[in-house]
Amino acid sequence: MSANPATSLEAMTATPLPNTRSTPTPYPRPLSEPGARPEPAGERLVRSASEHGMSVAVAESLTGGLVADAIVSVPGASAVFRGAVVAYATELKATLLGVDPELLARVGAVDESVAAQMAQGVAERLGADLGLATTGVAGPDEQDGHPVGTVFVAVARAGRGTKVAQLALHGDRETIRALSVRAVLDLALEVSQEPDAPCGSSATGRGNN
Repeated sequence: MSANPATSLEAMTATPLPNTRSTPTPYPRPLSEPGARPEPAGERLVRSASEHGMSVAVAESLTGGLVADAIVSVPGASAVFRGAVVAYATELKATLLGVDPELLARVGAVDESVAAQMAQGVAERLGADLGLATTGVAGPDEQDGHPVGTVFVAVARAGRGTKVAQLALHGDRETIRALSVRAVLDLALEVSQEPDAPCGSSATGRGNN
């Protein structure tokens, strides 16, 4: 897909899972250049996590390590960052992150529930308070019937549940991946700043460590 000079991002509300909140993610502005690195969002998340005494772990598919890079590029990230799992192949989402194999067989890797379970699984396995996850179609071809630009990002917070946002992104492969990074970091920042009162368990009972 050719790059759109005026890159646009549309956040769409997905169907909520039980005990999982699905919301559109607000964006102050779209990234203006394909491949632009979202250091400001990473810096804000590291600062917020540090202020709230939270640790962070990341599970990535289409972003292939870019979310982790955006976090570890921030000085002082070692105080909050636990690590990351790049589970690019579909079966690795099950073996490394604990995503339900039957779910993957039924809906494929690009799905709201898959994103939620990825976030919950990485938080549990790496012992983090916040688990971030990305899965979607960066292009150039469709995947499992989903058009290019279909992306799900999720953030699981220990003891509070999981938020998932469905995105419909426009641009080339590099732009879609960069916007996905920005989306999950913004969502994680939002979740990290929510009040501490419990809001229910996660969709599959994970993330309450």
